[in-house]
Amino acid sequence: MAPTAAKPRQVLVLLALHAGKIVSVPTLIEELWGDRPPLSVRTTLQTYILQLRRLIESAMPPEASGTAKDVLLTRFDGYVLDIDPDNVDVRAYESLIQVGNRAVEERDFEAASRFLGMALAKWHGQALVDVRIGMPLSIEVARLEESRLNALEARIGADIGLGRHQAVLSELTVLTARHPMHENLCAHYMVSLYRSGRQWQALQAFKTLRNTLNKELGVEPSVRLRNLQQAVLRSELDLELPEPVGAARRVGLG
Repeated sequence: MAPTAAKPRQVLVLLALHAGKIVSVPTLIEELWGDRPPLSVRTTLQTYILQLRRLIESAMPPEASGTAKDVLLTRFDGYVLDIDPDNVDVRAYESLIQVGNRAVEERDFEAASRFLGMALAKWHGQALVDVRIGMPLSIEVARLEESRLNALEARIGADIGLGRHQAVLSELTVLTARHPMHENLCAHYMVSLYRSGRQWQALQAFKTLRNTLNKELGVEPSVRLRNLQQAVLRSELDLELPEPVGAARRVGLG
């Protein structure tokens, strides 16, 4: 049902990301044209809404009650895509994230790894990669990409808590190279390397992070990371077993 034309596609995506909620006409105009809308901006927007309703109508089964106007509703100075939010991938993703995050808080690493992994499996490449992006959608993309990184970090932390340090090493090698100033990923990488019997590489990971922070920002790693470095130097981390809660907090992983 997705439209092939760029601007109607933008409208549909923005409405779908806010399924069940009003998206105002000014927001839609900003998305489509920024600060340079055409003179006939509202007429043009109404044309795109009409095109979307025709697509919706063609996709509706013959036995469906109502019309496309009952799916794509007109409201005061805005429009609503009246569909079940759970049928939108991003809502399903966010629901799984909530469950996974609660499991992390309860230190149920098995459940956290499973639900966060299910959430991350909803992703196929970058967010909205096949859609032209205006300012409102760019904000949504930034939010989703940050959420994805946080979920990935939390899922890896849960896997480490389950003793799967070797299984996450290759993933962390890529992630720390892609995000060279991300302290949480570096901490996960250091612990995984150390528990895999690669103490010197864990220390090298800290050194790389420190050099990058010094060069780019003129700052030192946090006390949390420095404490972790000292724990690795003193061989305080268990190589095989998941850390108890107290130890995880002491080295800054809890």
